[in-house]
Amino acid sequence: MSPLFAAWLLLAISVALEVVGNVALRYADGFSRPIATAAAVTCFLLSIWLISVTIRKIELGVTYAVWAASSTAVTAWVGVGFYDESLTASKVAGVALVVLGVIVLSSGAG
Repeated sequence: MSPLFAAWLLLAISVALEVVGNVALRYADGFSRPIATAAAVTCFLLSIWLISVTIRKIELGVTYAVWAASSTAVTAWVGVGFYDESLTASKVAGVALVVLGVIVLSSGAG
């Protein structure tokens, strides 16, 4: 496996951890539930650590943009799919614009 591919894989895992952390945060109830709070904090710390590893091979701006946009988009879809949150045209347009921005930023990045 090439180092660049490994970095992108770690970034994908980091995004997944961020999304799981966001879901755990939903259950943490203002940090009043210790298990959900610990799960959220652990996921967030692991996610940030993986970003720190990823930026060794992928540019910082691209890494952060992909991480932030991807975790935002996936978290929004999780909310719609699992928590009966509304799916509005503006939500779809917003996620599409975020994804488009990442594509533009990432084009030609190594």
